[in-house]
Amino acid sequence: MRKTITTLMAALCMQTVGAQTQVAPFVPGSTLEGVCYYLPQTALRITVTTERTITKPGEFNKYAGRYLRRQDVPEKESVTWTIKDIKMEPYGVPDKNKAYSIAVKSKTVAPLVGLSSDGILLSINTEAQETTLPEPPKGIPAKPLPNPRDYMTQEILSAGSVAKQAELCAQEIYDIRESRNALTRGEADNTPKDGAQLKLMLDQLDQQAAILESLFCGTTQTSTEVFTLNYTPAKLSDRDLLFRFSKKLGAVAADNLAGEPVYISLRSMETIPEPVANPEVDKKKAKLQQGVYYNVPLRVETKIFTAEKEWAKLETPMGQFGTVEILSNTLFDKKSTIQVTFFQNTGGTKDVMQ
Repeated sequence: MRKTITTLMAALCMQTVGAQTQVAPFVPGSTLEGVCYYLPQTALRITVTTERTITKPGEFNKYAGRYLRRQDVPEKESVTWTIKDIKMEPYGVPDKNKAYSIAVKSKTVAPLVGLSSDGILLSINTEAQETTLPEPPKGIPAKPLPNPRDYMTQEILSAGSVAKQAELCAQEIYDIRESRNALTRGEADNTPKDGAQLKLMLDQLDQQAAILESLFCGTTQTSTEVFTLNYTPAKLSDRDLLFRFSKKLGAVAADNLAGEPVYISLRSMETIPEPVANPEVDKKKAKLQQGVYYNVPLRVETKIFTAEKEWAKLETPMGQFGTVEILSNTLFDKKSTIQVTFFQNTGGTKDVMQ
């Protein structure tokens, strides 16, 4: 996190020097005549959490029906993607069309101007903390699969053909099942009397059987994948294509027709009155041109949706919609102690304190 605090004392000093040439290092956000700043437009960081499932056939899948009476086993590898969650987070980015300068004139004091690291106006005559988005969540990799050969007996490993290995492996699975049944009935010679020990033995037998069964029935691995995209709305819209999502490929570009469309909508939650010509107001505004510009943002309802489901909804003010107004340059009067802070995401006034 970084904040740029710029004072205009250098500019005032320049006014008292005669023909002497002044050389000053360039500081982002400042000039010899004043402080340059941007008003923000509100962007959205969109975080999409997806789940990828990989299914692989087992080594003995051709023998699943013969030995285990299983017909519903995968015969080829497949990948399936699903969306689990979508989240929107607003943040401010400099609006290059709203760049202004706070100039210093005689009979003024040097204001303390707080800027974000990318030049967005944060405060005047006080300090304001720059905010940043938190780190997006991390993906969760799939758990590694155990090696079934570590659970095979020597007889299975030394079998001369795949068919024989499958037969012996199936017999081992049935033996494990019989041992489990004997334990649960209390008929096994080594049945433990301690309940915790019995559960441990049953769990180990279940694990061995499941790993060996995977040679016939295949395996499934699931991982969580997270990706983010930045979206800066330029206009209100009922349906704007955000990206596409494929059950086989996951998230793809908006122009990739292999995926189904994911849309975003932006709807105004306020009615903006039509501007009315008023010569007196225009005359007063003309006198404020050396003041400080700020946004009066428009509150917008934003939704992300597909044909089947609405995934996210957010109500937030946006700086690029609404109007731009001006704070009087009396903020820089020597007698003034006014302190102003602005919302970093929207450019609207946050606090005005005397």
